[in-house]
Amino acid sequence: MAAEIHFGTDGWRAVVADDFTYENVRAVAQGVAAYLDGEKRPVVVGHDARYCAELFAREVARVLAANGLRVLLLDRVTPTPTVSWTVVDRAAAGGVVVTASHNPMEFNGLKYKPDFGGSASPEVVAELEKNTARAQSKGVKSMAFDEARRAGLVELVDPMPSYTAQLGRMVDLARLRNAGLRVMHEAMYGAGAGVLARVLGGGSTTVTELHGERNPGFGGMHPEPIDRYMPEAMALMGEGNHDLGVANDGDADRVGIIDETGRYVNQLEVMALFTMYLLEKRGERGDIVRSLTTTNMVDALGERFGVKVHELPVGFKYIGATMRETDALLGGEESGGFAFRGHIPERDGILAGLMVADMIVDYAQPLSVILEHLFTLVGPHAYTRHDIRFERDGYEKRKDDIYTQLGRHAPGELAGKKVVRTRTDDGFKFYLDDGSWGLIRMSGTEPLMRVYSEAATAERVDELVADLERHVGMEPQ
Repeated sequence: MAAEIHFGTDGWRAVVADDFTYENVRAVAQGVAAYLDGEKRPVVVGHDARYCAELFAREVARVLAANGLRVLLLDRVTPTPTVSWTVVDRAAAGGVVVTASHNPMEFNGLKYKPDFGGSASPEVVAELEKNTARAQSKGVKSMAFDEARRAGLVELVDPMPSYTAQLGRMVDLARLRNAGLRVMHEAMYGAGAGVLARVLGGGSTTVTELHGERNPGFGGMHPEPIDRYMPEAMALMGEGNHDLGVANDGDADRVGIIDETGRYVNQLEVMALFTMYLLEKRGERGDIVRSLTTTNMVDALGERFGVKVHELPVGFKYIGATMRETDALLGGEESGGFAFRGHIPERDGILAGLMVADMIVDYAQPLSVILEHLFTLVGPHAYTRHDIRFERDGYEKRKDDIYTQLGRHAPGELAGKKVVRTRTDDGFKFYLDDGSWGLIRMSGTEPLMRVYSEAATAERVDELVADLERHVGMEPQ
């Protein structure tokens, strides 16, 4: 019997040739087709740069077409946010992206985007899972790709002109092209390769790209834009010849930022920088939406500038929904995903990188100086995250055991400070009486336990994380 297919925090991901097979991809596509049964609007299908991603995208298109749906199949490797924007721009019923985002090279996956271009709600995901299970047991419809094209059911589409025009509505691309910035783009062999160079080219601004060629094995790199996975980019920035380093993950919906000195600007700092920039320099107002893994610096800025801050569980299915409900100015999560009002209610790592460039031009200061200005507003800050990997077999039991232990024996204090509040709707987050916090959260897409902390000093952060790890029976990392 085929393995059950479950969607994690953002889509279904599995190991290629193990569970991620043509058969299972077709089953998920049939599940999407059943969900969209009777739709007259088209469905967008795109893919990233992973192994055979374009062939898996064709399988999705063949199934959707056989079910009477009109498919707009993107004609090139495309960032996930570009797919999401195309859904909105073409008034589509939804979109399917063949991608495993930042996961290691052996993975691939599928994301489903509803008609508003954001992440699917838990209710939609449940419907897709139910439909997929039915397809696994009862079979799927499919038709030959060439036949689908001849019938007008599959149309090849170049999404980049419209997406570039949308980026130009969010930031002044002409100004950025002529700002004389020296940008380094760490594409991580992903779907964002070439995009920044194209949109910023033609003026005095230059873009130096690393790892921009297609390599489904990611050259041995883990395509997640955090400091430990991009030493080459950080060393290049440390030479002092660039103003800004922008890194994107495998499908370019996440961003990592390196300042002009080679310092990695962590994701919490980036979230706070965007909040400060939009409120202080641009003078915009609106709610801010953040995941519980991000920074309380945003709360301090919200209080300072008189805007409401929402703290939500991890996942853009929650962040995007609240952004739409409140017309929020900014949404963000610790993994480097940021969304901006006026665009899609979804992460866009390309736009986020451009926003940082825009920030540098508007403040007319190096990024390191802008960061110091942030700290004058919110006080000292330090943060860390430890990822503890388990074997995939038995992970769900390990996850249940750890959560059960925390539920029954939650700490009353951590590293000598009293726990004043505990949040348990997405892992266990402990808020301490000195304003610091610690969090244990089990991943929904990988066999990982993530341990987070934010405090005033790096030493304090390390103490909190070590105490949390000891509390669940782990040796401190």
